[in-house]
Amino acid sequence: MKPIKTFLAAAVVAATALAALPANAADPAPAAYAAALKDKRVLLVPMAMGFDLAQGWAAILKHEVEAFGGVFETRDPNWSVEAGAQAITEAIASDPKPDVLVVMSPDLNSYSKLMKRAQKAGIYVLLVDNPANFKADAYLGSDWTELGRLEAEAVVKGCGPDSSKKIGLVQGDQVNATSLFQYAGIMEVLEKYPDFEVVAKPDSNWDATTSRNVTTTMLQQHPEICGVIDFWDGDATGAAAAIRDAGKQEQVFLVTTGGGEKTADCDRIADGTYGAVVMTELKQESYNMVTMIKYLLQSGQPAGTSSAYIYTLLHATTKDNMMPDSCWDLKALQEMAGN
Repeated sequence: MKPIKTFLAAAVVAATALAALPANAADPAPAAYAAALKDKRVLLVPMAMGFDLAQGWAAILKHEVEAFGGVFETRDPNWSVEAGAQAITEAIASDPKPDVLVVMSPDLNSYSKLMKRAQKAGIYVLLVDNPANFKADAYLGSDWTELGRLEAEAVVKGCGPDSSKKIGLVQGDQVNATSLFQYAGIMEVLEKYPDFEVVAKPDSNWDATTSRNVTTTMLQQHPEICGVIDFWDGDATGAAAAIRDAGKQEQVFLVTTGGGEKTADCDRIADGTYGAVVMTELKQESYNMVTMIKYLLQSGQPAGTSSAYIYTLLHATTKDNMMPDSCWDLKALQEMAGN
C-alpha cells in the first residue's frame, strides 16, 4: 500500500500547485524564448555554396532561423580560402555583426585566428563538418577517424577473402582534418587485416578530374587492385570514371563518404557506381546546429566559453542495406523549407 499512498500524496501536491495558479495564467517561457532569439543574425560560411552539404544546411538553417524571427545569410567562398577569410573578416567588422557564425573550415589552421577574433567580438562560432585547431563554441559533424574505420571495414568486406587484397586510397590533401583523420582511421583498421595492403595513396585535392587522373595511374601501375577508397563523393565521381574506363567495375569495389543526398549517393549505389558510401545524417546534423544556436542565444554565456562536440551518426550504406529513406533529396528539402 505504501507506493499507492506515495502516488496519491504526489497527486495532491500537484493538484494543489495547479489550483494556486491564476485562472488566466500564461506560460512565460515562449515570451522569453522569443525575446532571446528575435532579430538574431546567423551567418553560414561553408567552403562553397555549390554542393549538396552546404545547400542542405542552408535550407534547414534558413527555415528555422527565420521561423524564430532571426536573420539568416550565407557567404560563398567558392573553394577559395582567401575569399572565406575575407567573408569572416567582413562579418566581424560589420554593423550589425552576426550573433552566430557557422563555419566549414578548409583546413586545420587557416581560419583559426579569425574565428578567435570573432569570439572576442562577441560572436558565437560553430564549426560544421570540418574540425580545426580552434576551440569552437560547438563542433557539429562527423567523427572522421570513425568514418575512416567504417570505410576500411567496407572495402575489406567488398574485396572479400579471395581477392588480391590490394587497395588504393584517393586522399583529399595533407592539411584538411577530414582527410588526415580518415586516413588514420583506415590505417587503424587495416592493422587488423595484415593480408590487406595499401599499394597507392595519392591526393586529389578534392577535385574530380584529379581523382580520375590519379586513379587511372593507380590502376595502370597496380592492375590487381580490388578496392579503392576515395575520401569524398564530390571527387569520387572521378575515381568511378577511371574504374569504368579501365573496364574494372566488377573487379574494383569503390568506397567513399558523403552527406547522403539522393543523386550524389543512393542513386550511385543503386547503379553500381559506388560499392559503399559512409554517410552522415545531414538533416540531423542541421537540426543539431539549430539546437545549439537556440541554446547559445538564450544562455547568456560569453562567446568562446563553450566547447561542445555533437557528432553525427555514421553508417556505411550498400545495395544490401539501402532503405527508401537512406538518402535525402535536396530539391524536396529546399521545397519543404520554402527556399
